[in-house]
Amino acid sequence: MAQTNRSANPLDHLIVGFDKALRVVGGVAKAARPNPGVAAPDCEMNAQEQRHSAGLMRVNHVGEVCAQALYDSQGRRASTTAMRTEFERSGREEEDHLAWTAQRLSELGSQPSLLNPLWYAGAYALGSAAARMGDAISLGFVSETERQVEAHLNSHLDKLPPQDVKSRAIVTQMRDDEAEHGAKARALGAAELPAPVKLAMRAMAKVMTTTAYYI
Repeated sequence: MAQTNRSANPLDHLIVGFDKALRVVGGVAKAARPNPGVAAPDCEMNAQEQRHSAGLMRVNHVGEVCAQALYDSQGRRASTTAMRTEFERSGREEEDHLAWTAQRLSELGSQPSLLNPLWYAGAYALGSAAARMGDAISLGFVSETERQVEAHLNSHLDKLPPQDVKSRAIVTQMRDDEAEHGAKARALGAAELPAPVKLAMRAMAKVMTTTAYYI
């Protein structure tokens, strides 16, 4: 019955999806969990350190814009209730990340990437393509994405100014959540992606992270 309802109202789903995209790229996100950086003390950073922290957090914010697109596109095409539920749960946690990184960017006197509409559209297309290849591949895409994101966030913990404990607290919680999302995908039956696909994903991520640091 749930599948019938989902397919019976394609226009409704299109409108909901378009509304979600507008909210994400427009910076409208609400966290269900407290921001991990709120309790961390303020710190002194020089102008270069502040710009560097902002650049890294802008990259992380773009990652969360992409996560919203991926989880939405894949969740809509999931074939089982368990998969849809997991995509929705993970998507809600990723929205926390979106709100946290946006708040931190504002605190650092910076702003999200001007290319967010492009990042969202590209990620949505990739998620849709992965979902059309079947549940195992779709989950494999999630697993590999989260594995790469976890490594990326670990690198940011090395790159952030040591005194920027607010940003570090946010990134640490994000990393832990991403690891959990990847583990859940593997538990649901994620397939291992071919090595060339993993390399292509890393290359695309490199382009995104390098660009988003500045724009």
